[in-house]
Amino acid sequence: MIPFALLLAEPQAHHDMTMMPGMTMPKAKPVTRPRKPAKRRPGPSIRPPTVAEPQASGAMGHDAMPGMAPMAPAASEAEACPAAHAAMGHCRPAEAMPDHGQAMPAMAGMPMTQAMVGNAPPPSPPTDRAADRFYDPAAMALADRRMRAEHGGMRFSQILFNLAEVQPREGRDGYRWDGEGWFGGDIDRLVVKTEGEGDFGHRIGAAEVQALYSRAVDPYWNLQAGLRQDVGGGARRSYAAVGVEGLAPYWFDVEGMVFLSDKGELHGRAEAWVDQRLTQRAFLQPRVEVNLSAQDVPEQRIAAGVSSLELGLRLRYEIAREFAPYVGINWERRYGPAGGGGAGLALGIRTWF
Repeated sequence: MIPFALLLAEPQAHHDMTMMPGMTMPKAKPVTRPRKPAKRRPGPSIRPPTVAEPQASGAMGHDAMPGMAPMAPAASEAEACPAAHAAMGHCRPAEAMPDHGQAMPAMAGMPMTQAMVGNAPPPSPPTDRAADRFYDPAAMALADRRMRAEHGGMRFSQILFNLAEVQPREGRDGYRWDGEGWFGGDIDRLVVKTEGEGDFGHRIGAAEVQALYSRAVDPYWNLQAGLRQDVGGGARRSYAAVGVEGLAPYWFDVEGMVFLSDKGELHGRAEAWVDQRLTQRAFLQPRVEVNLSAQDVPEQRIAAGVSSLELGLRLRYEIAREFAPYVGINWERRYGPAGGGGAGLALGIRTWF
């Protein structure tokens, strides 16, 4: 008689096929349950494409299938593609889709390339003043002329005495001046120069006055031409004068003049100086001046060649920018009939206004 326990175990042995030798059974696939659709947040409703939108796929970057001609836009495509859909790239209005076989129309009668690079002619400048609508046109015209004058057409003036000094000497004290004044603008000016020397208690030994027209030829140099008149003791002459004046490299003030007298005598003069800043108010000024003559002038005791040479060194202190006393030493040498010279002390004031 079969035990009851074996009867219960027999069906399990029949159903377990993996226990049989030489047989393998495929594994059962796991059962996947469908996911629940995710909840969408409320937002703007987007109408799905309809049959009347054949170009929607092209607007989203999809190309047509090979061998198929592109479909012509429907007549109602502008109505089927509202601005909201066109902004999101779902479709394109018919008027916004150019024909790739034709060039885009020109802008304002010009080729498209010129319109894109900005070569259009500039607008004409206005010929009226907006302020004339609210104020007296005559008063605004006067204000306009003043403004233009202040921005490039102003007139200036200055008087500068670079030398105004006393020269103590053995037995007799002398004096000397060298200055100029000008009036005009940045380009054209009227320049008046004067210089001279003498001894206290006597007539002015030698002096001159020049009236010149000055024209700027570049930012640093002026061309000058005019007249010179000798005054004081000795023979008096009138001259035609021409020369240059300007600022050389390293801040050297340079002047060069040529004089032709009414007697046919030709003279020349060159001078230069530079202000070496020691402190904010102390300056050291080296100075050199050379006078030349093309011929002997017995009446003025001038010999041909270098008629005089002068070297000076002056130290000044600017109490104000326009007022600066100085002390220095000056050496001078004269050649020809008026030969002589030497070194001496110089005490003076440099001033301008």
